[in-house]
Amino acid sequence: MEWISITDGCISRSFLGYASFRVGELLKSKEQVLALGLRTSDGGKVVGTIEVSVVKMGEIEDGGADHITTDVQGQKCALVCECTAPESVSRKDNLPFLNAVLKNPVCKLYRFPTSDNKWMRIREQMSESILSFHIPKELISLQIKEDLCRNQELKELGELSPHWDNLRNNVLTHCDQMVNMYQDILTELSKETGSSFKSSSSKGEKTLEFVPINLHLQRMHVHSPHLKDALYDVITVGAPAAHFQGFKNGGLRKLLHRFETERRNTGYQFIYYSPENTAKAKEVLSNINQLQPLIETHADLLLNSASQHSPDSLKNSLKMLSEKTELFVHAFKDQLVRSALLALYTARPGGAIKKPPSPKNSAEESSSQDPPPPMRRQDSIPHHSDYNEEEWDRVWANVGKSLNCIIAMVDKLIERDGGGEGGSGSGKDGEKDPSLGDSIITHPKEDWYEQLYPLVLTLKDCMGEVVNRAKQSLTFVLLQELAYSLPQCLMLTLRRDVVFSQALAGLVCGFIIKLHTSLYDPGFLEQLHMVGLIVQYEGLLSTYSEEIGMLEDMAVGISDLKKVAFKIIEATSNDVLPVITGRREHYVVEVKLPTRMFESLPLQIKEGQLLHVYPVLFNVGINEQQTLAERFGDVSLQESINQENFELLKEYYTVFMEKMPPDYISHFQEQNDLTGLLENLHQNIQAKKRKNVEIMWLAATICRKLNGIRFTCCKSAKDRTSMSVTLEQCSILRDEHQLHKDFFIRALDCMRREGCRIENVLKNIKCRKYAFNMLQLMAFPKYYRPPEGTYGKADT
Repeated sequence: MEWISITDGCISRSFLGYASFRVGELLKSKEQVLALGLRTSDGGKVVGTIEVSVVKMGEIEDGGADHITTDVQGQKCALVCECTAPESVSRKDNLPFLNAVLKNPVCKLYRFPTSDNKWMRIREQMSESILSFHIPKELISLQIKEDLCRNQELKELGELSPHWDNLRNNVLTHCDQMVNMYQDILTELSKETGSSFKSSSSKGEKTLEFVPINLHLQRMHVHSPHLKDALYDVITVGAPAAHFQGFKNGGLRKLLHRFETERRNTGYQFIYYSPENTAKAKEVLSNINQLQPLIETHADLLLNSASQHSPDSLKNSLKMLSEKTELFVHAFKDQLVRSALLALYTARPGGAIKKPPSPKNSAEESSSQDPPPPMRRQDSIPHHSDYNEEEWDRVWANVGKSLNCIIAMVDKLIERDGGGEGGSGSGKDGEKDPSLGDSIITHPKEDWYEQLYPLVLTLKDCMGEVVNRAKQSLTFVLLQELAYSLPQCLMLTLRRDVVFSQALAGLVCGFIIKLHTSLYDPGFLEQLHMVGLIVQYEGLLSTYSEEIGMLEDMAVGISDLKKVAFKIIEATSNDVLPVITGRREHYVVEVKLPTRMFESLPLQIKEGQLLHVYPVLFNVGINEQQTLAERFGDVSLQESINQENFELLKEYYTVFMEKMPPDYISHFQEQNDLTGLLENLHQNIQAKKRKNVEIMWLAATICRKLNGIRFTCCKSAKDRTSMSVTLEQCSILRDEHQLHKDFFIRALDCMRREGCRIENVLKNIKCRKYAFNMLQLMAFPKYYRPPEGTYGKADT
């Protein structure tokens, strides 16, 4: 027996060992199964085991006329065996960073006939991922830090009037409780050292609610007699959803809409800020926290260069300081900061006005003189005679002026030293203040450090004043969202964090697998940094009962993945697990590659360019509950999700065609008719046909042709998901690798009866039975029904 794998785009074979048996012994055995020791070529050492079993194909049970198996007796049977060879022998993955991601592989080997009566060999593999636990722990740690920082900023808001002070204290009490809850969950997860799998039976456990359900890589490696070997990967995972919190009141899609509607209609004890303004406040606060220490660092480096009297080093330090300071100043060019400053002013003791202000944006400025509609808050900032808006302009502009003073001084110093012509930088908006150069007098014998030190100190002081005012005002914006509805607001945040954590763990796993398999494909790498990757989720949830809430959770969780970007960095140690940075509105996942692999990447990726993903979700319910929804309920949620995500997929395709090089596009269009596939998908979505699984097949085909990452999800990723991925595998064998047409059904039954997915059921519920009953299967589309003897009553 040999092990076949693809490494660096080349096929390699490794001799695993050999085992022999008599067919008569197999047929006479009680279970018609033999466990054989796999020995080395000299017959000495046992290096693994294989299991050989008799697979009965094509038998039609009495009364089973509706069953999909239609085999003819006497036709060829598949060869199925299980390989459990040790890692060192099987060389299942010879790259350390991938070994750190995939764990506990289950492998099945098949042999099926082709249309020209030859044999194709298929290796099916299912692997857990240690990222199931690693990513949630990384994410929760970041969220705890973010929340602790927010709580501290709330405490530093300064003195507030009694009304606002009481609200702040109430918010802090609840926020501290939430931080304690996150810390407790992280503590429990940290005890799960080395864990890589959460079973479907654990989906309701609170301590594991951030962990994805039943996450696996499902891989099919096809070795055809005439065609090039190929790998097909699908990530299977339970639908990202807050199972512990339940679905009595719906999922995130409904809950967020309801929350926002109620906030708009709240009384005058709060100030309404739109979700966009709240997100903007968080973004500016994040930029402040990142840029302030960077500017201070570059300012210190400038002084260090000055003390060394190095013109070149001084120029470089000034360039970096100027760039970061310009970004800092630009961060405050937003009307939200102005309105937040006024709002905070009115919340100070003695600063109250008749009605709290609402945020003013550019669209509202043009209509600020219109009278407010009855019973609603006015949409512009009210005038307050004691508030001086020009004061903020002065404080904000002082940062730019301070930078210009430093630039002018550096120019003078270098010019008198005879080290340069034409200056070393430019002031704010590309121009120096003409009055600055005249006011600065340099003395040749004086130290550069002494000349620059007071100017740098002034810059830091001005920046500190801006930061203090802006952070307080924007923190006051965040207080409004938190204060409106406690503890519902925080519980919504928790639910969204839980769902996002499950979705992100799967995404990171899929991204790393895709990167590994396509690392030496120049077209893929070009697409990765020029366009980004499509990530297609196939949902099998019904729109009935609690699965409606699961689908609402899943839709928001997948959409939130748009906030994620990837960056590939060079591994500097044996620790190659990914690292997450950022905040809730924007996360960056750093994927580590060994030096040899990192050096093969395009320059843009090696220089740290952020790589983006474009998640889309298409859902088609296939079970008996979907039948009830279609006949007596409502399927509008599924229709809306599919239509919205079709538009996103079409947008990605447009960007793909615009940004990829013409020679690549020309070859791509010759090989793929994606325009036709997209049109077909659109027609099927518009058709509103019951259980239209054609939608899923088309979306999956488009994803594969676009080098995307495929996901298949149902409630627990073990039963309906197993039917879907096995059907996809056999369809690929038929359509892409010339599987004999008369063998399609038997190959499908074989994979479902003996393949990796029945092993997935076993590891989840300790039973080798798909959780279907006959009544349920009558409602399933024909090709989604398992073979007789493989299903039974169980909790799905």
